[in-house]
Amino acid sequence: MSEESTYYVVRQKAVPEVLLKVVEAKRLLETEKVDSVQDATNAVGISRSSFYKYKDDIFPFHDNALGTTITLTFQMDDEPGYLADVLKTVADYKANILTIHQSIPLNGMASLTLSVQILPSTGDISSMISRLEGQKGVHHVKILAKE
Repeated sequence: MSEESTYYVVRQKAVPEVLLKVVEAKRLLETEKVDSVQDATNAVGISRSSFYKYKDDIFPFHDNALGTTITLTFQMDDEPGYLADVLKTVADYKANILTIHQSIPLNGMASLTLSVQILPSTGDISSMISRLEGQKGVHHVKILAKE
């Protein structure tokens, strides 16, 4: 059973403090101001378990999303046409595909990493990701990074 993702934009004052601290810990790690997750979580005052629980679910929102790159990772069935369907969806939303990497399939499953550039003509990214999650053969979609 797949879990549907819904995305929200909320004001910072409505976000629980632990989530804001997770964002700060991720920033410390990305800017290499700390050497480990333990150092980052100590610096912001949260547990490592809280960091790992929420790290894939919260990202800072920036108004300058246009021109950014989003890297998505997928788990999907290794069946003819499924990758083409994923790429067609990205094309339908008028996002620019920068890189595609598919692992060698094991036991009928493949991992796919896709980097997509957001352009002025790109449609709603949240809607695109929801559509990708619902495609036949796609078991898991995760936002890996946003640059």
